[in-house]
Amino acid sequence: MNRNYFWLTEEPFLRLQALLPTDARGKPRADNRPVISGIVHVLRSGGRWVDAPHVYGPRMALYNRLVRWAAKGVWADNLHKLASAGGPPAEVLIDSSAVKAHRCA
Repeated sequence: MNRNYFWLTEEPFLRLQALLPTDARGKPRADNRPVISGIVHVLRSGGRWVDAPHVYGPRMALYNRLVRWAAKGVWADNLHKLASAGGPPAEVLIDSSAVKAHRCA
């Protein structure tokens, strides 16, 4: 595998796979691992969908899966489930450069 590509490893993918919808109709869906890895690759690189590498599968499959699951709320639900699985954080760090306060406060 080329190190310029993003690939989900076994453990994170198994955690995510249990949360993915299985109610596909029509033509059988492509394997989820390369498609999700391709979506993450494009979002991380900030590139265009048309520039997605072929190793992830058809570019329209990447885009369509992202858009359809976003419309169904799959991504938001999964992120909330994965974030809450670890429990509350032991520490919370605040970047003071983003905190705005009036000088009289």
